[in-house]
Amino acid sequence: MRLAAKNGLCSGCRVCQVACSMQVLGENNPKKSLLRIEGHFPQPGAYEIHCCDQCGECAAVCPVDAIPLIDGAYYRVDETKCISCMACVEACPRGVMMVHPGSEIPSKCILCGACVRMCPKGAVYDADAGEGG
Repeated sequence: MRLAAKNGLCSGCRVCQVACSMQVLGENNPKKSLLRIEGHFPQPGAYEIHCCDQCGECAAVCPVDAIPLIDGAYYRVDETKCISCMACVEACPRGVMMVHPGSEIPSKCILCGACVRMCPKGAVYDADAGEGG
């Protein structure tokens, strides 16, 4: 799976963010989602979806190799190796590598697909499956 977005289809409903936080963290809290929706105000209805494209910038800057590539498909933070230096958070070009309140370990998208399955507009899609793209 490779996440992609069609910003013009996004209504700003944040269902993708709720789906993400529920799937990954078990919380109904869109603020803890591992993707971001940016509203471009005052222009009504203009939203930009920021999601991880698995570019590997986070892994490249990790001084302890705590962000390995899993199955050749996605990067995941190994919490047992992470030293919480936050170099990965600073290096993320899309601003979707984050540290949640109450945690010292950064989090990132693991390509679970919850956002894709739940987006009512098809604004977030699996580019490998050709959906929406």
